[in-house]
Amino acid sequence: MYCCAVVRTKDPAIRSLLIDRAAQMLAAREPVTLRSLVAGTGVSTMAVYTYFGGMDRLWKAMRQEGFTRLAARLDAVSPSADPVRDLAALGAAYLSNALAGPDLYRVMFDAGFELEDAAAADETLHCLVRAVERAQAAGRFRDDLDPLELATQSWTIGHGLASLVATGPLPRQALAHGVPLLTALFTSAGDDPGQCRRSVESGWRL
Repeated sequence: MYCCAVVRTKDPAIRSLLIDRAAQMLAAREPVTLRSLVAGTGVSTMAVYTYFGGMDRLWKAMRQEGFTRLAARLDAVSPSADPVRDLAALGAAYLSNALAGPDLYRVMFDAGFELEDAAAADETLHCLVRAVERAQAAGRFRDDLDPLELATQSWTIGHGLASLVATGPLPRQALAHGVPLLTALFTSAGDDPGQCRRSVESGWRL
């Protein structure tokens, strides 16, 4: 007689459910314990071990998941012939990600939780660096600029707006400030003011 073990495939939806619930509980300042996390979800406490290996690794997975979802949003921005437009579109994608999951967005930048893969998180900034390099190659930005520095400045604008709108006191109408802020930044980098404004407006609409 042969005995066949049943191998159960992990359901990504359950993993996401637990991550989102933990992020919501943190935002609400609720104590996150093994039992409180799964309460009302329809899954057992064993799911935390099945999907994360325990509560300690759940914290790392939460922060990493934030960057994983951000990377997916940024990857969805198709490069165009206008690299400045693309930079603005990446900024818009960054904000869309924050607005779609404000609780998880808070966790992403909590240095109290380690990342599972720091290099993967860094890649979300490097995609901005590559867009800056494309703008330099196209003659839109000055050659003497450090692409990483300009990309970081662009990220700072997006992060500031996201923090104030997605997790802060400002209404969504404040997102419109992104156009003049990015236009001013990219113009200071050497772009033509009129062309820059059109490119930023085009990318921001995405």
